[in-house]
Amino acid sequence: LGWKPQHPSLSAVPSSPLPVPQPLLPSPPPTAAARQLDELLADLGHMQSKLTAVGQGAGVPAEPSLDNMLGSLTRDLQELGITATPAGVCAACRKPIAGKVLTALGKTWHPEHFACARCGQELGGRPFFERGGQAYCEEDYHQAFSPRCAYCASPIREKVLTALDQTWHPEHFFCAHCGKVFGDDGFHERSGKPYCRQDFLAMFAPKCQGCERPVTDNYLSALQGVWHPECFVCAECLSSFASGSFFELEGRPYCELHFHQRQGSICHGCGRPVTGRCITAAGRKYHPEHFICAYCLGQLQKGTFRERGDKMYCQACHDKLFL
Repeated sequence: LGWKPQHPSLSAVPSSPLPVPQPLLPSPPPTAAARQLDELLADLGHMQSKLTAVGQGAGVPAEPSLDNMLGSLTRDLQELGITATPAGVCAACRKPIAGKVLTALGKTWHPEHFACARCGQELGGRPFFERGGQAYCEEDYHQAFSPRCAYCASPIREKVLTALDQTWHPEHFFCAHCGKVFGDDGFHERSGKPYCRQDFLAMFAPKCQGCERPVTDNYLSALQGVWHPECFVCAECLSSFASGSFFELEGRPYCELHFHQRQGSICHGCGRPVTGRCITAAGRKYHPEHFICAYCLGQLQKGTFRERGDKMYCQACHDKLFL
């Protein structure tokens, strides 16, 4: 029997945070005319808010008036000798960018429109993650796309450990019984849970019938159980079974001598097991050839002997010696 430890693999999360590029300034560099344009755009933003409120109250769309104002603003700027060339088209609202422009993901944006695709939070000066051409704040990206720890179920933001077909925080991959983090010995798996070698053997390995310790290497199978080879010995004299044969009594192995001794089948005459024909006399067992007179050594016949102490005598010797 043997159990091969497994080793988890440790790797980095596949995606890393991408720093947001610094907002780009309009080109050419700021001039008095450009500053004047920014002020006009700011005034236009205030007016747009007022027009929207009025339009909603009167039931008249505000958009046509805003377009007229933009046309008038462009004509006024041209009369002043200022060419209002857009810096690009915002990828979010699809409108021209006339003021500050932010470049990210290969596109241009109004700074206030470059936001997390999930929570809508502006990403102007913060690190972000890209997925499928969309930008996400760090928290939403991890919540939506990072692998989850099989122990705590929270996103894994840095190093990820892969084991048992699942992902884990390295500090959360430990023995399911004792809580010890695995070292170079690896781990053992049972029912989808990892265990250190010591706990795995103590909880799940078969136990030796002799010493009740786990059996991990060579073993013997006997008496409906497994044994360390050195533990499979006579339960009485602890000698191994050189011949390979043994006797079983109450689930324990015995050598021939001690099996018969336990069974009460030892010849009272020679002290050896009685395995064939047997004579029982005075509560003791004998080989037929060892059932003899203690004085003349003649073979006794059952029913024609006399007992004196723990010895047997023929009738003649008993009378001669004791009468």
